[in-house]
This record gives sequence, C-alpha cells and structure tokens, in this order.
Amino acid sequence: MQYRRLGRSGLRVSVLSLGSWVTYHNQVDTGAAAEMLAAAFDAGINFFDNAEVYAGGRSEEIMGAAIRQLGWPRLNYVVSTKFFWGLDRAGDAVNRRDTLNRKYLMQAIDGSLRRFGLDFVDLVYCHRPDPHTPVEETVRAMSDIITQGKALYWGTSEWSAADISKAWEVADRHGWHKPVMEQPQYHLFHRQRVEQEYARLYEDIGLGLTTWSPLASGLLTGKYRQGVPEGSRGALESMAFLREGLTDPAKNAAVARLEPIAAELGGTLAQLAIAWVAKNPRVSTVITGASRLSQLQANLGALALLERLTPDVMARIDAATAGLAD
Repeated sequence: MQYRRLGRSGLRVSVLSLGSWVTYHNQVDTGAAAEMLAAAFDAGINFFDNAEVYAGGRSEEIMGAAIRQLGWPRLNYVVSTKFFWGLDRAGDAVNRRDTLNRKYLMQAIDGSLRRFGLDFVDLVYCHRPDPHTPVEETVRAMSDIITQGKALYWGTSEWSAADISKAWEVADRHGWHKPVMEQPQYHLFHRQRVEQEYARLYEDIGLGLTTWSPLASGLLTGKYRQGVPEGSRGALESMAFLREGLTDPAKNAAVARLEPIAAELGGTLAQLAIAWVAKNPRVSTVITGASRLSQLQANLGALALLERLTPDVMARIDAATAGLAD
C-alpha cells in the first residue's frame, strides 16, 4: 500500500480507501462490514469514509460498531463524516436539512460522534456548499469543531474552486482552522473539476483530494453494457437517478475500448479505472466501495496496475475516452 499526505497536512492516508455510501445498511450489515474493514485494514487501508446522510445515520452506526468489534487502536485508522443534507426531513425542521448554519453543524457533529461511538472523527466535510448561509458562519463553525477536539481536519465536498478559495481566505484572515481537503467525484468520464478547475488550489492553498466514484457508479466495470443487471447498484430504487448515465451508449462503447487495455496490463476494467485515478499525484486517496469481500479484494488489485500505467498507456486510455469526459 502507498500512503500520501492529505494536502499540506501531516496526515498520511492510504492511496486506496474504503467508503460506505449505498452499501452500509442497504447491502452490508455490521458483520459483513467488520469482515471487509478487517480485510481492508490488513491490506494497508487506513482511511474509512462515511457521512451523516448515508442510510439516514445507520451507516455511521454500522461502521462504528464494526470498528469497536475489531478493537483497533484509535491512532491506526482515519474516519470521516460529512454534513449538509441532515437527518430530519420533516417540513418543520428548517435548521436540520440542506444547510451549513452554525446551529446545525454544532449539533450534527455531536450526533455523528454518538452514532460512531467515537470521541472524535479525523476528517469532517461540508458535504455541499450552502448559498444561503454566510461563508464566515460556516467556516467559523467548522473551525470551532476542530478547536473543540471533535474533529482533526475539515474540508469540503463538491465545492467550486471559488468557494473553496473564499472559505480558505476567510479562515486565514481570522486565524481560524483552514479547509485542508476536498472530496470531488473523479473518474475517466468526470475530469474537468479535478484537472482544471482546482489546478491552482493545489499550489496556492495545498488542497488535498479524497476522490469518490472511481468506477462512475459501476459504469467503468463494464457490467452495464447490456442494460442494468439485477442486484447491481443501478437496480436499486434509491439509485434510479443513475440509470440513464449507466446505460449511455457512447460511454459504454468507450468502456469496451478500455477492456483490451486492462487485459494487456493483467487487470480488469475496474482495476484499470481505480488505478487511473490513483495515478494522479494530486489525489491523496481514492475512495472505493464494496458490497462483498470479493469485490473489495478485486479493487485492491488496482495497486498492481499503478506502475504499469506508463505515459503511452495513459495516452491510449485518453484516446479511448476522448470527448466523453465533463
């Protein structure tokens, strides 16, 4: 396993990490979570990603219970959570959903710590930007969460470069804790934000990346070339919004062009796609997902492909997906 610093911080995270979106509670119970966490940890993975909204808080509960079952020393693993969507979707809970106001954030961190059964999380993210709350209010609340010892580092997820820069400048001006990392979607068909929009932030503020969806929600595994198979992520009713993209003819044709490249390198399509994301030195860690142990083990095989991604191979991958990335 390789380890990379999270931006300019001193924290080192495994280049591959394990996330719980979609799978925990919906497909993975505490026993299965403990089995996969143990296998990931044994392979060198030290970062485990979560969010308040995942399975309505149940994902945090399952991950926390699994970690307690495994009995790991707290120094040996990194856990994250994210806030914005809220848990209470009732119409009168106006300060508990789709917001980054101080009231919500200060209570949300306490709720997550209770569900995890932890004294602190390592990373906490603003899951989406909130145009209705002054950025100064959000930045100060996140900084206070760090000062109170409830989290060690804070960052953003799916924020624009302009919004990240503004948050960083506000924190710098007031002497507050600055955002350290961003969690963007990044894969072969979604590249512009990481490769162009954020380009200056890597040097200007030392932004680190914990990227998600390296397989484009499964599209880059090749399993959607003949439609949506039963039991797949795309078949879940909660994931219905993904289906049109997963069955896109042009992208699936590109996936077919990638298959022989993966085979020549001695890997699968999924391993090639994960390795391609990890090849970007700006990426601190690639968050992978798995609903079963065999899937996790297959994803770990991407590490073997990293050194085989020569400039020539990268050019062939670019040619195979040309014109299809946003």
